[in-house]
Amino acid sequence: MVKIAKRIKSAREHIDANKHYPIEEAIKLVKENATAKFDETIELAVNLGIDPRHTDQMVRGVIALPNGTGRQTRVAVFAKDAKAEEAKKAGADIVGAEDLVEIIQSGKIEFDRCIATPDMMPLVGRLGKVLGPRNLMPNPKTGTVTMDIVEAVKAAKGGAVTFRAEKAGIVQAGIGKASFSETEILDNIKAFLEAVRKARPSGAKGTYMRHISLSSTMGLGVRIDASTIST
Repeated sequence: MVKIAKRIKSAREHIDANKHYPIEEAIKLVKENATAKFDETIELAVNLGIDPRHTDQMVRGVIALPNGTGRQTRVAVFAKDAKAEEAKKAGADIVGAEDLVEIIQSGKIEFDRCIATPDMMPLVGRLGKVLGPRNLMPNPKTGTVTMDIVEAVKAAKGGAVTFRAEKAGIVQAGIGKASFSETEILDNIKAFLEAVRKARPSGAKGTYMRHISLSSTMGLGVRIDASTIST
């Protein structure tokens, strides 16, 4: 018989897996049950009415959350010469070109966001099979392929979150920490959902946001009643 941790048993006593909770109540429940010995990440998942296999139904974007994410973001930048210097001064953790390609190809990926100047993309393209599955591939639509390296690095460091629909049509992201106030989490949720709404593709038909759930790193998911969220 599988042994269930006491904290999970306790959470199940307070959370109805089949109920759709008002957003404020959902946030409160998730925070109350985030009892791990570290500051758990609050994660939002949105099941969309799309089929990402079709190019006209892909959803992706970037949003600078009003209260940040609560985590330190490590940024890698593909750039040369003056742009490389700009990246370093802006606070990028790793800056390089061919040497950075070699590091990544060796399996050493020690960053959370990847930015590149347009001229570096033929080089970065070699890493598609490595960076793509990790949602790290620079893309103009998310502001990570740009000549404005300083602004891109500052946005990444300041709590900007990139999102992309997975094969099952789900978009998810860490939108804060359990230590955040309920108001801070709510503001971040609203900002993230508004960005997802704006990214609605032309090929999406019917109900766009089908299911929304909130959880913490070690906690149970709480379903949210979308009608209680006003952005």
